Amino acid sequence: MAHAASSHERLRQFRELILAETGIRLPPSKDSMIAARLRKRLIALDLPTLDAYFEHIFDGGALSDELTPIIELVTTNKTDFFREPAHYAFLANRIIPEAVARTRPGQTTRFRFWSAASSTGAEAWSAAMVLARAAPKHKAFDWRILGTDISPRVLDKARHAIFPEADFAPVPADLREAYVMSARMNGQSVGRIVPELRAQVKFEALNLIEPPFPLEGGIDVAFLRNVLIYFEAPTQAQVIRSVSEHVRPGGYLVVGHAESMIVRLPGFKACAPGVYRKEEMH
Repeated sequence: MAHAASSHERLRQFRELILAETGIRLPPSKDSMIAARLRKRLIALDLPTLDAYFEHIFDGGALSDELTPIIELVTTNKTDFFREPAHYAFLANRIIPEAVARTRPGQTTRFRFWSAASSTGAEAWSAAMVLARAAPKHKAFDWRILGTDISPRVLDKARHAIFPEADFAPVPADLREAYVMSARMNGQSVGRIVPELRAQVKFEALNLIEPPFPLEGGIDVAFLRNVLIYFEAPTQAQVIRSVSEHVRPGGYLVVGHAESMIVRLPGFKACAPGVYRKEEMH
């Protein structure tokens, strides 16, 4: 029984580590998922049991080396192109035209988009297609996108901008034709985002629970979607506040439809499901 208690205690210690490093609370009901996902590390390190792995990281001084692979294994990276499409329609039909309208005649419209939990990049690349499509309608429209995530592995995938052909199914046909190059790779049909979009988008590592963020202010729209649900209420409030500080007056914060009840942010007004506009100072 002592051994079982030890395993139980180790799993609790591991869950607390994940909470401290990522803000994600894993309940005891996720212990079997943790064990299953850590099996890769046991194989990689030639360790016989989960207890041996926990001893390796907590007692053997290997935690700093293992932290990145641990975060990679336990974080969820679910994402799709044009997920919750109403937000992209709002971007095209309201946010971009507003930004252009506030630009003085003869000046360039500077537009900055932040995908704050970018995962493998589908959100940022979807927004890039919308912005690229809007740009020719305006004489001087200078747009850039920043995608950030805690996981180096998904950031690497986002930068490469190569996805299975099936992943592009939600992308409207005209945008797919304009901005996705088809190819064959390892016998698979894949698509890659075109170079002119890749030049406008960059991806950087960032942990949302570790403010202040090394970002410029004046963000026109921050998408903080489908990540808040993994945090405890105090962490949700902290992350929302930290992200919102980078949004310019008159700019927008967008959360997932399932997260709209979470946002209680002074100085922001709800104007569509999951969409909040920062009040302008007068």
